[in-house]
Amino acid sequence: MKDKFDNSYPPEVQEKAKKNLVWVTVFSITMLFAGLTSAYIVSMGGSFWVKVNLPSVFYISTAVILISSVTLYFATKAAKNKNVSIARGFVLVTLLLGLLFGVLQFLGYKKLVDNGAHFVTHIIVSDGRYGDYFEIKKDGQFLEVENNQYVFQGEKLEGAQLKSFQDFAGQFLNNEKDQLSNIDYGSEYTLYFKGEPLALVEGALIKPNGEQLGLLNYDRLRALSRNIVDNRADFFMRGELGEDFELLYNGKELEYKNRKLMIDGQELSNNFQNKLLRGNRDTSTAYFYIITILHLLHVVGGVIWLLVMTKRSFTGEITEKNALALKSGSIFWHFLGVLWIYLLLFLVFIH
Repeated sequence: MKDKFDNSYPPEVQEKAKKNLVWVTVFSITMLFAGLTSAYIVSMGGSFWVKVNLPSVFYISTAVILISSVTLYFATKAAKNKNVSIARGFVLVTLLLGLLFGVLQFLGYKKLVDNGAHFVTHIIVSDGRYGDYFEIKKDGQFLEVENNQYVFQGEKLEGAQLKSFQDFAGQFLNNEKDQLSNIDYGSEYTLYFKGEPLALVEGALIKPNGEQLGLLNYDRLRALSRNIVDNRADFFMRGELGEDFELLYNGKELEYKNRKLMIDGQELSNNFQNKLLRGNRDTSTAYFYIITILHLLHVVGGVIWLLVMTKRSFTGEITEKNALALKSGSIFWHFLGVLWIYLLLFLVFIH
């Protein structure tokens, strides 16, 4: 049937039919993403929303997909002029750029996950929050938390100091509650439970009244240790609020002072504070992944088409008919580039 169509109609009719099919596809995809971005905006109203700073690799991928549109334009032009060698070169470069775009997207996702932006996550740390049950003294002075960072003597823990603190906490993840004989305890760091120091006696943590720290509270200590090892303090997102990420409520940016959330200079009500502590989830990041991964899946479809075009260029099949296929398919690839720019601008200014 396809061969009969290709052989029975003049090139201009075939070109029009293929372009119409591509434009129908483009329209359908446009409606899909319009619906998703609209749902994104609606979901922001009346809820807590985490706005993350996009890793720079996403901007690099933008440049890559734009350059690929340019190379595909030259490939189409060369194919139309029946210059097979030039068309082959530009199609191959476009294919490589498409693959590079996909790799860069995954590197961007990895960076987001490393920063704590998971597909589904809480906003505020509710289990193992520093200061709720446990505090830690370093060289006789308590560590504190300021703006989602662990602080000692007014200075943020970084580098070797942070690594030492994480190594200390990691010991409780790797040992049972009554098998702590071999850990480094008391030389630099000491645990306090509800304001009272814990001693290490015969491999167990002992309260001042002589009681051993119970299993429930040891599980709480392990939750705190996991947060410390992951460099997480009050928020699941790593970094500093207002610098590395922002938290909004009903579109208004929140501040964080003395471990309390503030809106318009006033402390957020206990009801809202408790709502976050009870596990209010961040849906903004889920929207981000859904929107960008859907776009990436369409790019994968475009890359498969580019693979076919590359094969044809190397087997000498760049004929007038295939030049039409290249021209029609290029519309879809250019559309994916424009769509990505729209999504990037949307995510930068909204997300």
